[in-house]
Amino acid sequence: MKLFTPLIVGIATLVCACAQEQITVRRAQTPSITVVPPHLGARAPRVAATYNSVPVNRRVLALTFDDGPHPSLTPKLLDILRGQGVRATFFVTGQNVKRYPEIARRIVSEGHEIANHTWSHPNLTQLGSTSLRREMDKTTEAIVQATGRKPIIMRPPYGAINSRVRQVMLRDYDFDVIMWSVDPEDWRRPGPSVIRKRLVDGATPGGILLAHDIQPGTIKAMPQTITDLKAQGYGFVTVSQLVAMKKKEISPEPAIVASPVRN
Repeated sequence: MKLFTPLIVGIATLVCACAQEQITVRRAQTPSITVVPPHLGARAPRVAATYNSVPVNRRVLALTFDDGPHPSLTPKLLDILRGQGVRATFFVTGQNVKRYPEIARRIVSEGHEIANHTWSHPNLTQLGSTSLRREMDKTTEAIVQATGRKPIIMRPPYGAINSRVRQVMLRDYDFDVIMWSVDPEDWRRPGPSVIRKRLVDGATPGGILLAHDIQPGTIKAMPQTITDLKAQGYGFVTVSQLVAMKKKEISPEPAIVASPVRN
């Protein structure tokens, strides 16, 4: 028995060594997994997006109306849009929403987008930080109180924007800044036929058409404007729907600046 003991021990030692080697090999073949915290990922930081048009592959555009709601003209416009089956985007001032909350509610209930156009229509680039935030906060509060809907886009009065204001819109409000591709200058009151011609002639796929629902000539121009645009094969979407089309076509990753407006 003593003669076999060293042999048995040797065999046992060899078996253990082989087993250990197999374990080592298996561990070496197991891929390592590195968990990267979300804040350390490769995703680029979001940048403020300013749109005056949105490149898309479909023949669609966005009708937008500023400065309302107006007590008589906005309801007339809503009647026209409903009759034509068109959705639009209304950039409202907070003080008018506070005056006419029932019209703001109708805008939302009929499927249109409601957006922030400040409280009193100032030039935002000329305001200090406190006044700027007051203009935005009061307007958002008025919209939410009237409609239950929080706006997600804004348009600066007069189109006045700079890098400081744009960064406040992104950092503090998560707003994209919406400009326009066609301005019929309806505030100059050139007449319904001129307003219609400027809007129709300037229309392009992905365009953002500016108008004002506080101008009588604009309301009179809308039925034929919409008819003419439909005849050219255009469909109508809200601004956020238009921007979403761009993001879906390109990437859901960092926000993309389409047709940037220079400071």
